[in-house]
Amino acid sequence: MNLKFVSACSRPSLHFVIYPLMVLAFWVCSTPDPAAGQGEWATHGRDFAETRYSPLNQIDTENVGRLEIAWTWDIPKAGARLETTPLVSDGIMYGTGPMSFVFALDARTGEEKWHWDPAIPDAQHGGPRACCGNVNRGVALHTDKIFVGLLDGRLVALNRESGKIEWTVQTTPAGSDYTITGAPRVARDKVIIGNGGAEYGVRGYVTAYDVETGEQVWRTHTVPGNPADGFESEAMRVAADTWSGDWWVAGGGGTVWDAMVYDDSANLVYLGTGNGAPWNREYRSPGGGDNLYLSSIVALNADNGEYVWHYQTTPGDDWDYTATQPLMLLDLAIGGEDRKVIVQAPKNGFFYVVDRISGELISAEAFADDLTWATHVDLDTGRPVETPEARYGMNRKGAWLSPGPTGAHNWRPMSWNPLTGLVYLPAQNNTYYYQMAEQLEYTPGRWNTGTGRGRSEQRPERPQLTGPSSLLLAWDPAANRETWRVPSIGGNGGTLSTGGNLMFWGTGSRLVALDARNGEEVWSSEVGRGTATPITYSIDGRQYITIAAGLGLQNLPPRVWTFSVEESTGSLSGN
Repeated sequence: MNLKFVSACSRPSLHFVIYPLMVLAFWVCSTPDPAAGQGEWATHGRDFAETRYSPLNQIDTENVGRLEIAWTWDIPKAGARLETTPLVSDGIMYGTGPMSFVFALDARTGEEKWHWDPAIPDAQHGGPRACCGNVNRGVALHTDKIFVGLLDGRLVALNRESGKIEWTVQTTPAGSDYTITGAPRVARDKVIIGNGGAEYGVRGYVTAYDVETGEQVWRTHTVPGNPADGFESEAMRVAADTWSGDWWVAGGGGTVWDAMVYDDSANLVYLGTGNGAPWNREYRSPGGGDNLYLSSIVALNADNGEYVWHYQTTPGDDWDYTATQPLMLLDLAIGGEDRKVIVQAPKNGFFYVVDRISGELISAEAFADDLTWATHVDLDTGRPVETPEARYGMNRKGAWLSPGPTGAHNWRPMSWNPLTGLVYLPAQNNTYYYQMAEQLEYTPGRWNTGTGRGRSEQRPERPQLTGPSSLLLAWDPAANRETWRVPSIGGNGGTLSTGGNLMFWGTGSRLVALDARNGEEVWSSEVGRGTATPITYSIDGRQYITIAAGLGLQNLPPRVWTFSVEESTGSLSGN
């Protein structure tokens, strides 16, 4: 297969490649989506497209007010917020807690079946240094195995019935500054895992392993290494033309610490790549450059990991604007044409709709209220139009910019509802003072961002936010615009959408149900701060809603909460 590479330095247009022969293989060797049309939640986003939509409708806007606690289970491991999306298959729930703790519960009663604690010490006791918490977002299932990525860089296959180790592989250099916090994904006979650690100075990559043996099938890097060592692929050679200086000394970054999604019909794996190492481009790549494939959506052939296309959301990232936020595959009618798209709302504050076969940008619109680093995305070039003050390093002048490094959207999953045609996006508004550090000497084992905030009295006054600090957006992806919003109090978790015209959302210390059509709050329950992402499933004709919540602080344990209506009524569509 001949692939066309377009260098970001050669022309300021979209970076994409069309591969016509791929369409001939769309329906060859494809396997059924394990979660489609069932009352289970067997993959990270429920279906391969990661829509987090369930057609179950026994719980709806009429009876949701009768939701009560069906059972709870205290996670016997604390020390970090909860970010897990539990899976449910064959009546068993599988989830994770802090420090890569794994558990299996009876999904009817909450009775523990088994748990496995890898006993990873925290950083104070010699364990790995995680950028942003000792968290874990979940597991993957395949036949008789459960796959989990561990904070110390291992990928482990556990027996579903017993929790005993089937195989384990060290996916990162042992004792290095790489970490794993994201959930693995399964693509046919391969399990795929990324990693994190860009702030400490690492080079990003993803690896595919054989699901049965744990043997490595392929590995694909997301940024180029030292040219003197040769390039692993043509994609890395092309990427190197968009870097300058000795970028490889500090790794370069580009880690895939969360976003992955698999299109079984096209046999493509899509990655969301992370920020540069260091953040500041003037230190990372003096002289500029787009620095491929930082902050990009990258499509790979699932069989061999070969590059197919990419779209870079933030060229030459200077602000920690990762594109590692959740990806979603949708089939939308846009401009009178049916389009197969991939959508993302990354940190930088724009909602992107991209053709998932060719990589062509279809639309990009701001979803953040406070967005001052760029004015808009030029659809002719696919590039953001930056404000004059955005390049604080190149300007050698600090500036308050929005969003800040936490982004307008972070790890919290969004969901889709085909009944309303809306995506439910947990968003936030924030601002940060970016300033180039006076000097940077790369030091392994510590943050190397190349930024410094300076003395507070020397900074200009912080601008006031125009939007709420956190909120829920109902977003029309076909029109790429907001439909309605609900401000929130406190931090957000992820969202779930159901066939009962409901949208469930963890916000502050509550699990909240909204009418998916208009955002009216119809039910809520206190579950504790630090909400993860809710799921729904059905067993024996009864629908359940589950969320993990609780930071495990002040003697309040992290907990799995499961709700149901006492007397089940109505049908279970998709069961």
